[in-house]
Amino acid sequence: MQTALVTGSAGFIGYYVCKRLLAEGWRVIGVDSMSDYYDVALKQKRQAMLLQSAEFKAINDKIETPDLMMSLFAQFKPDVVIHLAAQAGVRYSIENPRSYLEANIIGTFEILEAARAHPPKHMLLASTSSAYGANTQMPYAETDKADHQVSFYAATKKSTENMAHSYAHLFDLPITMFRFFTVYGPWGRPDMAPMKFAKRILAGDPIDVYNHGQMKRDFTYVEDLVHALYLLTGHAPERPENGEVTEGDSLSPVAPFRVLNIGNAAPEPLMDFIDALEASTGVKAEKNMMEMQAGDVVATWANADLLESIIDYRPQTPMRDGVEKFVAWYRDYYQV
Repeated sequence: MQTALVTGSAGFIGYYVCKRLLAEGWRVIGVDSMSDYYDVALKQKRQAMLLQSAEFKAINDKIETPDLMMSLFAQFKPDVVIHLAAQAGVRYSIENPRSYLEANIIGTFEILEAARAHPPKHMLLASTSSAYGANTQMPYAETDKADHQVSFYAATKKSTENMAHSYAHLFDLPITMFRFFTVYGPWGRPDMAPMKFAKRILAGDPIDVYNHGQMKRDFTYVEDLVHALYLLTGHAPERPENGEVTEGDSLSPVAPFRVLNIGNAAPEPLMDFIDALEASTGVKAEKNMMEMQAGDVVATWANADLLESIIDYRPQTPMRDGVEKFVAWYRDYYQV
């Protein structure tokens, strides 16, 4: 039986990752601080479902707690580490940047130090499409420059990529960094647009639409993302011989380290996403057209060719199908 250590295990994506690993016969050590950034009851219900498996162990603590990760790595010696825990949210990073410094940078440092002492076979660390920042060349390819992040959240996540690369180089740790693109689906985060929109639409309240709706997002259904992550566990990068890297590959010339996009490779206008929500709920939304918010970007669009070349898969759920599944869950969970 293989062992995975998953941070952020009671989170939206972490819950699905743990569920998939358990279904595939893994033992899973889940670490989650159960922070009150959003409704803790949602996290508690996700974790309770995971605890129905005898092979799931929950550790409720912050990843930045000194020596926590070191002790967990020493005790459980995970074969694979999937690091999802982070202080998330672009807008909140303007109000409370210190929480991002502590969770994202110090927390990742604690994980890297633990891996240095007790090396796993493969580490998969979450980054974000926000790392591309002010880059306007689309679709985003992993080999594009990503030097101009426009939010502190994105800056901390890009910093973790750089930190991880140095550890991969120095200590021969196989690391894959994956950049998410607007993940949505059942059990999603209440602070993200799909949940906020659904709540207000079904309550008959107006929704805030930023940049007057002139935005595009590469909406990625959560189970597609998790399937890609599961396949990636068996594809640890290797340090290239003589520093030679195939054109188009983001593999480091000096380390077993690679950056990968995980996205639908199909940017959808925000207004189309709202239209899909209206169709699935049967309610026409009243819209407050707003100016662009600080730290946000107009569009995201993943190039998923490298991902597909490695695992022979790319996210593919049509946005409207995913929205229907999300709305069905929302109605059931909130009894709307």
